[in-house]
Amino acid sequence: MRVLIADDHPLFRAGLRMLIDEQHDMRCVAEASCAREAIDEAGIYKPDVAVLDVRMPGQTGISAARRILAGAPRVGVLLLTMVDDDASAIAALHAGARGYVLKDAPVDEIISAIRAVGNGEAIFGQPVANRILQPFTEALPPATRAFPDLTERERAILELIANGCHNGQIAHRLQISPKTVRNHVSNICNKLQVLDRSQAALRARDAGLGQTGAGRSPASGGPA
Repeated sequence: MRVLIADDHPLFRAGLRMLIDEQHDMRCVAEASCAREAIDEAGIYKPDVAVLDVRMPGQTGISAARRILAGAPRVGVLLLTMVDDDASAIAALHAGARGYVLKDAPVDEIISAIRAVGNGEAIFGQPVANRILQPFTEALPPATRAFPDLTERERAILELIANGCHNGQIAHRLQISPKTVRNHVSNICNKLQVLDRSQAALRARDAGLGQTGAGRSPASGGPA
């Protein structure tokens, strides 16, 4: 795996180059101290991975990523940076980078990120990934976030179970047969890996579903 390093700090470049060259499956083929050099070196050496600092003299590493990928779309771009902010990470995504990892990450994590990007994977350091994904996760209903394997109908039934509804009430509300409800409840229990509807109700309430304190037993109203 051929790697290009671009960073304006010579000591950081030297340390990263040593780490890369110690690996059995990668080697550093070029170094650059600014974005302009990185773009030129990428054109000459055709690296598999370009490891770019975000903040460099002149253009940013994000701008360099965009230019490099315009000429060689298959290059895996990894941004290594001390810039711990969402705007830079999102800009890196828009520029086509496959990875964005903080410089203070463990050495093994940085090497793994280079390897992953070189193999066509996308890799973002955990703190960065959590913040990028948070708005999308928060936009989902609680049942979808907590129980992604459930179908829409199963989530609706689980919420009714959490509210203390028995099968007859669920069948009436959803205009389906009691037998269909029983089948759905059985599927819900299997997917949640619980023994019965009482445990399913507890799981649902722990996830924020249902009306807690309603004074009804979640398992009332007959067997599942």
